[in-house]
Amino acid sequence: MTHVLDRDQGLLAEDGERLGLECPYCGVFAHMSPQSVPAVDALLRDQPKHVGLVFQCDACKAPVFLRFAVRNYSENQVELYRNFVELERPKERFAFSYLPKDTEILFREALACYAGNNFNAFASMCRRSAASAFAALGEGGKLRAFDEVMTAQQIAGIDDDSFAPIKVVLFDAGAEENLPLLSRAQAGILLEVMKDMFYQCFVRRGKLTRAIKVRRFFVEESQADLATSA
Repeated sequence: MTHVLDRDQGLLAEDGERLGLECPYCGVFAHMSPQSVPAVDALLRDQPKHVGLVFQCDACKAPVFLRFAVRNYSENQVELYRNFVELERPKERFAFSYLPKDTEILFREALACYAGNNFNAFASMCRRSAASAFAALGEGGKLRAFDEVMTAQQIAGIDDDSFAPIKVVLFDAGAEENLPLLSRAQAGILLEVMKDMFYQCFVRRGKLTRAIKVRRFFVEESQADLATSA
C-alpha cells in the first residue's frame, strides 16, 4: 500500500486502503488511523530521505510510530515507499516458564534485541541462548536440537542458501566475531526457528508431562473417593 503526503489533502493511501498492524501495546492486529503527519511544505523544502508518521491503534488508541523512506518529491506531494520500519515492535510471546532458568534469561534478552530492530545483537543472544539450552539438554542435546532445526527447515521449505546463516548462528563453533550479519528477513527466520526448537526440546515435553500428572491426579482422587465410599 503506497502512501502519499499531499500539500492540500494530507495523508493519502492507495485506493483508500487502511493500514493494519499488530499493535506493539495491546498485541491486537488492528487498523491504524493517522494521528500526526508532518507538514508537507516543510518536507518539500527540506526533502529528507525518511519521514516519521504517528498512527493510532483503533483497538487501544495507543500511538504507533512508523518510519518511511521517501520515494519521490513532486511539486505538491511526497510519495513514500511501500515498506516502513516499526520503531516499536510487538513483544514476542513464548512459554518461558518451560525453559531452563539461564536459557529463559538469555532468550528474553534476545527477543528484546529483536523488538528493538537490533538484529545482529539478536543473533549473538540467540547463540548464547542455544548454547545454554544444549547444556541443559545434556549429552546428545545439541544433536537433538540440530535434528529439530533441520526438520523445521524441511517443513517450512526454506532453501539452503537462506538457511545457512541460521545454522552458523546456532551450531557453528567459530568465534563470536565471525557470526554472519543478518538482514531483517533472516532474523525473522532465526526467530521462528529458535521458538520452534525450544518448543520441541522443552515446551512440548513440559506440557505433556504436566498434562499427564494432572490426569493421574484426578484418577487417583477418583479411586480414593471410590475406596472411601465402599
